[in-house]
Amino acid sequence: MDGTQDEPGLDRVGAYAAALAALRRLATLATGDPERPALREFVIGEYMSYARYVAARFRRRGESWEDLEQVAYVGLVKAVDSYDEEYHTTFLTYATPVIAGEIKRHFRDTTWDVHVPRHMQELSGALRQARESLAQKLGRDPTVTELAHRMDAGVDEVVDAMDASVVYNATSLDVAVGMADGDGSTLGDLIGADDPAYDLIVDRESLKPLLAGLAERDKRILLLRYFRNLPQTEIGEEIGVSQMQVSRLLARILGQLRRGLGVRPGWEGAEEGAERG
Repeated sequence: MDGTQDEPGLDRVGAYAAALAALRRLATLATGDPERPALREFVIGEYMSYARYVAARFRRRGESWEDLEQVAYVGLVKAVDSYDEEYHTTFLTYATPVIAGEIKRHFRDTTWDVHVPRHMQELSGALRQARESLAQKLGRDPTVTELAHRMDAGVDEVVDAMDASVVYNATSLDVAVGMADGDGSTLGDLIGADDPAYDLIVDRESLKPLLAGLAERDKRILLLRYFRNLPQTEIGEEIGVSQMQVSRLLARILGQLRRGLGVRPGWEGAEEGAERG
């Protein structure tokens, strides 16, 4: 049923009068009175249409109508159980904020896909209302400064509220996304990831001045080992030293480069053992 069709009118005055009389009677009964359950059920049933009317004000916030109805009914029950004529207000005047408050609490506590602080949830709700109100008044989207003034909040708070609004409904990475070429892809396929090539670029640029500062023989040893992939025995023959000396030279050169890069000590021995092959 569409809640917008349940707004009370003159045809409901008689029914509400009967419900109000039952509500007053209910207030006089003790908790264990056998008449109380049926009377309470009657009052709640009579005002359920009004609870739906209040819930209809929240229909465009992404929650299903069935869930909104149930939450509104919970608020109605709380209003019926707690109403007292000594509040000097009509029942509908009292029940409206109770029902609306229950719905707002539902949105605040259960419908955010990503948890954010309660203050920020409330600020996001105020932001939505301020944006709609100012857009109608100004005929354009309001600026952050205008929103901050309207909400009596700081610009930084408004920006944080805008960021928080984005996570109200999270989207699955498996959702299909249409591509211009007609191919189907998922949202996860389109999200970038860390590229290890960036780290390689940083390492290379950091090494350039360190390599330039090496002795010519050290540069030649690195060239033969890492660019021509020669084993240590052949490198020794090229430069006129033994394989053991080549191993020690490589360990020293690599250790020097690591220290220049700020790599923690202790790895030189492991590298030396690996280089002996």
